[in-house]
Amino acid sequence: MTTAVSRSWDEKLRISDICTDLGISRSTFYDWRQKGRAPRCIKLPNGDLRILRSDYDHWLDDRGDRA
Repeated sequence: MTTAVSRSWDEKLRISDICTDLGISRSTFYDWRQKGRAPRCIKLPNGDLRILRSDYDHWLDDRGDRA
């Protein structure tokens, strides 16, 4: 039996999920983060980063072509 992956509004995405979705490398993501261009991240107690699905969706929307 397989279960569907949750796509809820509050889903916490991993950096690897973001990189795969955008087709970028981890180093590119961390470069963007250092420059303040990446979506807002949540730092977990173990040091791992997560991004809320809602923050990621807003971040993508903000980058849309407004022409």
